[in-house]
Amino acid sequence: MVNRSYRVVGLSTLLLLPVLLIGCGRDQRQPITSIDQLAKASFAVPTGTVADQLVRSRLPDAQFQYFNSVLDTCLAVNAGKADAAAYDEPILRNIAAKTPGLKVLDDMITVDEYGFAVRLTDDALKVTMDAVLQELKASGEYDRMRSRWLPAKGVPAPMPTFPPIESSEELRFGTAAVTEPFSFVDGSREVVGLDIELAHHIARRLGKKLVVVNMDFGGMIPALASGKVDMIGACITITEERAQRVLFSVPYYKGGIAALVRE
Repeated sequence: MVNRSYRVVGLSTLLLLPVLLIGCGRDQRQPITSIDQLAKASFAVPTGTVADQLVRSRLPDAQFQYFNSVLDTCLAVNAGKADAAAYDEPILRNIAAKTPGLKVLDDMITVDEYGFAVRLTDDALKVTMDAVLQELKASGEYDRMRSRWLPAKGVPAPMPTFPPIESSEELRFGTAAVTEPFSFVDGSREVVGLDIELAHHIARRLGKKLVVVNMDFGGMIPALASGKVDMIGACITITEERAQRVLFSVPYYKGGIAALVRE
């Protein structure tokens, strides 16, 4: 009986040994602190984006796995199925803040600026957009807004309440509510986010009611050109190609393509 017990304990230890060794290996892995450490890494990227092309422009030996959504790419990293996820920095940072064990590297793959846009002929609205954005930054209010929508840990704060404007005029704001924390649908089924709050400030400066029009990201510029909306915003990168079709505001956020990894 005693010998049999020893045999069972010995067998159990042997069976557990690979698990223990794997666990030790995970605990002792070298922390990733820079993009250069991912030179030959496996990146998770959303299907239908150019994230893989942008990563490859800096890391030509990187490997790629494709997923249906940004959240799925982050879950793959968290599960150890990929070394890193690549996508827009603020969106990855929002997911990392809500997911223990994940972080976004400060070292960026690309650096871009985001802005609102209006029709090429709407110079007056551009002037108002720029003035409001610059004043919010100068007063420190923009930094407070950014801290609410992009906390270091946890979920974004609730959307502030704006007093109603007694006006029959509207500012129609086109957005794609899939770019949390810039534009997304909250628990009450309202479209909220940093871009929505900024749009409220612009509408109030104009003395108009803000009407948020949710649409696909790819449909925003066509909707603007056709007059269905007056202004658009949803984590829109300012590019030379887009600037041939729209008037951009002054940049209000500097981001780009970032890498999300395990801590």
